Amino acid sequence: MKRHEAIAPLSRDHHGSLILAQLLKKNAPAYAGLPDTVADKATYAQEFFQNSIQKHFEQEEAMLDLARDCDAEINAIAREIKTEHRELTALFQSLETATDLTGTMDTLGVALEKHIRKEERILFPLLQLHCSDEQLQGIYKLLH
Repeated sequence: MKRHEAIAPLSRDHHGSLILAQLLKKNAPAYAGLPDTVADKATYAQEFFQNSIQKHFEQEEAMLDLARDCDAEINAIAREIKTEHRELTALFQSLETATDLTGTMDTLGVALEKHIRKEERILFPLLQLHCSDEQLQGIYKLLH
């Protein structure tokens, strides 16, 4: 399904996060131009979170607040998305002190990919289907 222009910026942001998710998984292939040691991957992940993902989460949550009550299914998934944002944030933060850095990164990579797929395959189509033109316009103004 083609993304509505209001939601498209969030969808485009997901590309870099999906690459990060793959990079963090155990036995990840080498990616040209990206770190290849465990320590460097962890540092890269923390910087990517601080410079990109953290703001992305804030924008998504503001968008979900604008879409509140346009559909019961959206309300339910919005709660899940916000919970996952907290869990992912904690995982990113735990990279600094993890005793099993490889395992923590793998857990984070798997969880991040699953989260993004949920948004792309479930949340965004629901928003496009159930939000009014007025709500989508509000989302557009928020993200552009």
